[in-house]
Amino acid sequence: MVSRIVIVGAGQAAAQAAASLRAGGFDGQLVMLGNEALPPYQRPPLSKAYLSGAMGLDRVILKPVEALVDEKVELFLNDPAIKLDRSAKTVVTQSGAVHPYDALILATGSRVRVLNAQGADLKGVHYLRGIADADGLGAELQPGRRLVVIGGGYIGLEVAAVARKAGLDVTILEAAPRVLARVAPPVISTFFEGLHAEAGVRIVTGAKLSAIVGEDHVTGVQLADGQTLPADVVLVGIGILPNSELAQAAGLAAADGIETDADARTSDPAIFAIGDCASRPLVHYGHRRGRLESVHNALEQAKLAAAAILGQPRPVEEAPWFWSDQYDIKLQIAGLSAGATQTVVRGDPSQKKFAVFHLDADNRLLAVDAINAPPEFIVAKQVIARHGQLAPARLADMSVSMKEIGARG
Repeated sequence: MVSRIVIVGAGQAAAQAAASLRAGGFDGQLVMLGNEALPPYQRPPLSKAYLSGAMGLDRVILKPVEALVDEKVELFLNDPAIKLDRSAKTVVTQSGAVHPYDALILATGSRVRVLNAQGADLKGVHYLRGIADADGLGAELQPGRRLVVIGGGYIGLEVAAVARKAGLDVTILEAAPRVLARVAPPVISTFFEGLHAEAGVRIVTGAKLSAIVGEDHVTGVQLADGQTLPADVVLVGIGILPNSELAQAAGLAAADGIETDADARTSDPAIFAIGDCASRPLVHYGHRRGRLESVHNALEQAKLAAAAILGQPRPVEEAPWFWSDQYDIKLQIAGLSAGATQTVVRGDPSQKKFAVFHLDADNRLLAVDAINAPPEFIVAKQVIARHGQLAPARLADMSVSMKEIGARG
C-alpha cells in the first residue's frame, strides 16, 4: 500500500504530479523536494514575457507555497536530493535530511549545456534556465548595448527578439548552415532568419567560435576566422542535458534520460520519472523512445505516473506539442517530424501566416509547424493522435478548410 509519496523536483511536472495525485484521491503523505528557493514555476515565459517584463513573478509561479500547504504537500525548498537508496527506499538531501518513500517520482528536469571555450566564465556571459538566470540576463538588456547570442535554437531566437525590441544591437551565431537546423524544416528556418533580419538582427550561420574575450567582463566574441564581434552581453543557448545522475547512481536504467515505460515507471517499479529528465516511449511513433522537452510532456507524464501509482485508468496520450513566441509571431508545433518523407506548405510565408505539414510515404501526418495558423495546428494535432492520413494536394489547397481536411484525415 502506498501511503507516502516523495517527488524529487519542484518544477511544472512535479506540480502537476502533486495535483493529479490529490485529485485522484491520494490522501497520504506527499513530499516535494526542490533545489531552488521558489515553489513550482513556469519556465517557457523566462525567455519571452518574463524576460521582457511583460509578465511578473506572480504570474510565472504556478502555485504559491500557501496553495501547496492547502493541498497538504510538504514542500522542502533549496535542498536538492543527493542520494537515492532503493533498497532502503529513502532519498537523502544536501542538508542530510532522509525522506522515506513508498513510491518515488523523479522530476529532476534538465540543465544547460555549458560552453567549452576560453573566456566562457567571464562576467556578462549568461545561460537561461531558471528565474535567477532570467533576472541576471534581464538586468543587462539595456538599450544600446551589444548582445551576442551563441546558438540559433528557440531559446536564442526568443531572447534575441526580446533584446532587439528592448533596443539592443543583436547578433546570433549559429554553427549549422541555418538556424533551428535540428528541429525545423528549411522553410521555417528561412522564415525566422528573414523575420529577425527584418527586425535588425544580424545572423551568422556556419559560425565557428574561437573564444570569448575580455579581462574581467566580456568585451567580444572571437570567431575561428579571426573576426571579433564586440559584445557587452553574451547569451549561450546550445541545448540542455537531462538531470539523470541521481537515478544512474542508484542503478536505474538511463541513457539519454531516465528510461521509463508508457506509464512513466522506471526499471524500479516503485520509482517513476517525468518531464525533461525522462526518456519515454513515443506512442504515436511506433517503437521509438525519446525525451520531449516541453510543457506538454511534463504535464502528461505527471498524469500518467499519478494514475499508475493510484491504479487508475491511463489518461489519453496526446500528440506532442510545443510553441515559440518571437516578435508578433506565434509558432505552434504538433508532433515529431523525424521519419517524414514529404513536406507540404499551406499558405504564404510572405504573409506571415502559413503551416508546414510533415508526412510519411503513406501520407500519414507526423507533424506540423504552424506560423500564426491556429486552425492548422489544432486539426493537425488531432489527426496525428489518431494516426490519420492526409492528401497532400488537399492540404496545399487553401480553398479547402482545415475542418474539412481534418474530417477526412
